[in-house]
Amino acid sequence: MYKKVPTTLNFVEREKETLKFWKDNQIFEKSVQLRQGAPAYTFFDGPPTANGKPHIGHVLTRAMKDIIPRYKTMRGYDVLRKAGWDTHGLPVELEVEKELGLDGKEQIEQYGVIPFIQKCKESVWKYKGEWEVMSDRMGFWADMDNPYITYDNDYIESEWWALKAIYEKGLLYKGHKIVPYCPRCGTALSSHEVAQGYKEVKETSATVRFRVPDEENTYFLAWTTTPWTLPSNVSLCVNPDVTYAYVRVDGKETLIMAKDLIEAVLEGHDTEIIKEVVGRELEYKHYEPLFECTRKAAGGKDAFYVMVDDYVTTTDGTGIVHNAPAFGEDDYRVCKKYDLPFVQMVDSKGEMCGGTPWDGVFVKKADPMVLKDLDERGLLFAAPRFEHSYPFCWRCDTPLIYYARSSWFIAMTKVKDRLIDYNRRINWIPETIKEGRMGNFLENVIDWGISRERYWGTPLPVWKCSCGNMHVVGSRAELREMAIEDPGADLELHRPFIDAVKLRCEKCGGEMVRDKAVIDCWYDSGSMPFAQWHYPFEHQEEFQQNFPANFISEAIDQTRGWFYTLEAISTLLFDRAPFENCIVLGHVQDEQGRKMSKHLGNVVSPFDELNKFGADALRWYFYTTSAPWLPSRYSEKAVREGQNKFLATLQNVYAFFAMYADIDNFDPTAHDLKNEQLSLMDKWILSKLNTLIKRVDDDLWNYRVTEPALAIQDFVDELSNWYVRRGRERFWGKGDVKDKDAAFTTLYHVLVTLSKVCAPFIPFLSEEIYQNLVVNNVPGAPESVHLCDFPTADESAIDADMEAQMDALVEVVQLGRACRNLANIKTRQTAAKLYVKGASFSESYQALCEDELNVKEVVFTESAREFTTYQLKPQMRTLGPKYGKLLGKIGQHLQTMDGNDVVDAFERGETVSFDIDGTLVTLSKDDVLTSPMQKSGFVAQEDKGVTVVLDTNLTPELIAEGYVREVVSKVQTMRKESDFDVTDRVDVRYECGDVLASAIESGVDMLKRGTLAEVVERAPMDDTFIVRDWSINGQDCKLGVRVHKA
Repeated sequence: MYKKVPTTLNFVEREKETLKFWKDNQIFEKSVQLRQGAPAYTFFDGPPTANGKPHIGHVLTRAMKDIIPRYKTMRGYDVLRKAGWDTHGLPVELEVEKELGLDGKEQIEQYGVIPFIQKCKESVWKYKGEWEVMSDRMGFWADMDNPYITYDNDYIESEWWALKAIYEKGLLYKGHKIVPYCPRCGTALSSHEVAQGYKEVKETSATVRFRVPDEENTYFLAWTTTPWTLPSNVSLCVNPDVTYAYVRVDGKETLIMAKDLIEAVLEGHDTEIIKEVVGRELEYKHYEPLFECTRKAAGGKDAFYVMVDDYVTTTDGTGIVHNAPAFGEDDYRVCKKYDLPFVQMVDSKGEMCGGTPWDGVFVKKADPMVLKDLDERGLLFAAPRFEHSYPFCWRCDTPLIYYARSSWFIAMTKVKDRLIDYNRRINWIPETIKEGRMGNFLENVIDWGISRERYWGTPLPVWKCSCGNMHVVGSRAELREMAIEDPGADLELHRPFIDAVKLRCEKCGGEMVRDKAVIDCWYDSGSMPFAQWHYPFEHQEEFQQNFPANFISEAIDQTRGWFYTLEAISTLLFDRAPFENCIVLGHVQDEQGRKMSKHLGNVVSPFDELNKFGADALRWYFYTTSAPWLPSRYSEKAVREGQNKFLATLQNVYAFFAMYADIDNFDPTAHDLKNEQLSLMDKWILSKLNTLIKRVDDDLWNYRVTEPALAIQDFVDELSNWYVRRGRERFWGKGDVKDKDAAFTTLYHVLVTLSKVCAPFIPFLSEEIYQNLVVNNVPGAPESVHLCDFPTADESAIDADMEAQMDALVEVVQLGRACRNLANIKTRQTAAKLYVKGASFSESYQALCEDELNVKEVVFTESAREFTTYQLKPQMRTLGPKYGKLLGKIGQHLQTMDGNDVVDAFERGETVSFDIDGTLVTLSKDDVLTSPMQKSGFVAQEDKGVTVVLDTNLTPELIAEGYVREVVSKVQTMRKESDFDVTDRVDVRYECGDVLASAIESGVDMLKRGTLAEVVERAPMDDTFIVRDWSINGQDCKLGVRVHKA
């Protein structure tokens, strides 16, 4: 009927058996089929890139992505869980470059674009097996047999349709802008990509003198954080409304700078202000270029003068900004307004060029060279070191540069208001993301630079003619219709194949060629809601039924990644938010709170951890360690603690039930809770169970994960350490059969129900419990817990008053145990009375309390004065100035006073007075230090307004009972060590002194009940007994035990 349950922590092998059961019986597929036709619930799975290995953070994301769909399936919904793979972009290209030993675009083209993209296509599946094994091993259920793949022609065609729709709305355009650019990858990046790669770096800035012609030893003083941009300088910029000063410095030179920054910049120098001007008075004032190469690059066009603009501030620097139009958005804008020459002394590799002294040197390496040159020519005023946040390529880790490029953009600024509006309609968890990290990003949204000058990606579907006509293709049919030569239905929609397709210009009849760009791979992932269906070419009904998604979840960095691109594309195409609920996850760090990296050697393999602890333990760790959105410090110790605290406890209760139910041949089909004579403890645990069901159901419905997990953990603790521990004898006793039936029926119902409540959290152990208790014993039951409905709370079983009384009882018990520890009195030593103030419970609970704490009587009282008082000491700080030398005698007098009376007076707002050596001493509350203390023979503990006092005075009768309880404990230990069956009846013999013997004789009935003993006798041992020597509360004793033979 019931399999024996291992009580070791080796969950791994048992989980593998469960995995095999799921696969052999297609349980996931059946869970999908079971709900077909039910109300739809959609989960979007953010597509991982399979050419990168999964890490421990992916265990967190998989765990969070799995729990809600499992729950919703059990709640009766038809849950779409379609897996996907992100297969394009720089991550793949860089991996292939590394594999082939290539470095940069030139070498790729020498190698050949066709074999290169073929390698890319192969590379994206490099770690597919590891991803599938990890997902499978985690119990992550999704349709991985029919995933969407972003490099498929159908997927690309849907993206083309979307881009054409965006273009027809006037939102796709080509512009020459300053864009974040990776010189290593040779392509621009979007703002949301840049946001993922910032690092704190220390660099050297430059405060530079720009010589003013015809004014002796006079210079504009400008500051820059990028010395490499100085050879491309064509102008300086000041704020028109700021006051600038001509400052004589050390009596040698005159520097022009913002007046408010003189003290900060010129600290340590002698300064004298010669004159003051406002910024607009400096407009068009010329200076000499720093480098001759710059003068030549300007081509004789007027340059090298001061401009004015509001973007210049006096928060740092000198109040004068050097402008290089090729390397800054403000620089580009203002220089364009003044029609200044465009000078770009850096090439697409990020190397200096155009005749500088450092041509061919990477810009960051050129910084010290530029500074050295300026210093040698007396133009470097200072080179302060500073720390700032600088963007690096999120894939290759190269420092980005802001660089003027011709790129394709989507005009996100035109839909900004709608983006913000739809974002506010999403239920973000935590709520702070809505107006915080996500909201702030959208408030500052810029146009999306969508083109990439690379090879492996969705081709930009834009064809151009020499006549100036441009056409955006929206489908393969349109491509074939317009092609000069039909490429056929099977054309692969990738470079270089698509580049070879020429279209007939509808304007002039000439030849149109494709713009060579591919698009941002984030556009691929953001298009998954419709592209996974090949919408609008197929599956229109499926798309409409499953859009928007009900739920998504990814890490917090995706606010500037997938979350943003989903929102952007959905707003552009469908004018609505793409998902309704999103749990944002924190990053997984190492135990010291550091980011995991190969460099630090702190990367944790998910496979190692899964093989060490099992999936349930890892899932439980991530559900309970902290709120999902907070960073978690991964710790094996913490995983093990959770395993011991929760999984082992649940397993032990389950093992306890299975063992005794099998011994007793308990048939769950023959028993119904409604027909059982339930005890107080049965009713209480059933009330707690149904309260738990309500709590977990409400929490998961509202996308709360940590709270219900902790509630389950607390319930299992109470189930084990209160319900089962208090009622163990009910399961093995031969007395009241009805009481035993009630205990078995109750615990069976609790465990089966709990397996369903826990199924979304710990799918493996939940399945094991369900299989052993239900499938093995109940004909016709669903074959898996994951094919069951989520439990519904039985409101009639919930008794809030009962739960409150039991909570009060547990609080008193905890304080009572603390009293025993303080008094160094063992629990098995019976005490006379326990006094309770501030809590109360009815008589039946009182009996429980007396039994649990081993006291003869629990007494409720309104006052603890009889047992407790207060220690009184003078407050030196207040009394010293008033009474000086009398302090010692005041302290002595306070020791003679009734502490309770003094504290009561103070509580009434009164003072206390007494005479010392003819001086009237009057004390208020602030003059006396009070601390609670117990009267002799009593020990008290207080918490949350509840005071518990244990009477520690022991009579001979109480001491004798303590001896008996100790003997019971020792006999139980011997039974266990001798591997007796739990139901074996035994004979007990003892040899000891008269004091202990007398106690045993007086408590023989207790000894028999507690050890299943048929015979208890004082007699010499023989070889039929297992014998052991003990010290029973200081009394030497020899105990023997053997199985009783009837």
